[in-house]
Amino acid sequence: MKAPWPFRYLGLKLLSVGLAVLLWLFVSGEDVVERGLRVPLEFQQFPGGLELMGEAPSNVDVRVRGASSALSQLGAGDIVAQIDLKSAGPGRRLYQLTPEQVRVPYGVQVVQVTPPSIALAFENSLSKSVPVTPSLEGEPAPGFVVGTVSVDPPAVEVVGPQSAVTRVTEAITEAVSVANAAAPVSDAVTVGFQDAALRLKSPRQARVTVEIVPGPVERTVHERPVHIEHVGNNLVARPTPNAVEVVLRGSREGVNRVTSEEVVASVDVAGLGPGSYTLPVRVSNPPRAGVARILPATIQVQITSGKD
Repeated sequence: MKAPWPFRYLGLKLLSVGLAVLLWLFVSGEDVVERGLRVPLEFQQFPGGLELMGEAPSNVDVRVRGASSALSQLGAGDIVAQIDLKSAGPGRRLYQLTPEQVRVPYGVQVVQVTPPSIALAFENSLSKSVPVTPSLEGEPAPGFVVGTVSVDPPAVEVVGPQSAVTRVTEAITEAVSVANAAAPVSDAVTVGFQDAALRLKSPRQARVTVEIVPGPVERTVHERPVHIEHVGNNLVARPTPNAVEVVLRGSREGVNRVTSEEVVASVDVAGLGPGSYTLPVRVSNPPRAGVARILPATIQVQITSGKD
């Protein structure tokens, strides 16, 4: 016949009570101590559609009390301060930090929290699409220059506080090095923002492709005669010097195909009477190249009467 319910497993029950008494005697015999700790601060029930402005504290200082053995066994994450943001809204709010808001293991008591309150500012969240601006560093190899620069994706969606999102006009990439490059460069880089309050809607990389093309070259065409244009009736114009050097600039192929005869220098004296003048030399761009410089850029022109 089974023993009545209160007396079932009586031996185990007596053993449990005995162990509990022994544990109580052991703990009660220990010294109660206090210790200062820096513990993490957690924000719970963060409302959707809000952004936390500025730098929020990630830790607070607490003073705890308990048996020395209990405090010595505390590990990382055993004690956590918590603030409930369920009722948060746009604007600045002051949140109290009391010992009751600190989660602790059994046998540990919180006696003080520092600081006792924390001010937090919130703003409505906003998102929008902004273009991605690639960043380059370094110089291509001698004789080469940066050509077309493209980025994929060309735009990303930024999320953050309304005021910060309204101000931002672009996302930037990590720098892509084109140092000593003589061929196209392509690299996958991280996209981000200078304002730490902003973030991408999802972590995003972009591929930046940089065309490296031959740079423009220069070629000097020597001793090109200066033609005097629009000399008045019965007047004679004499240029000094009567020839100039013309520096062409363009692609190597284009510059080399220009003939000397295609480089025509002139000075316009329309409406000028007898006298000495300092006038600019003009050279029309020849086919396939441009004019970088004319040496000298101005010359002296002496105009005299044809009867002199």
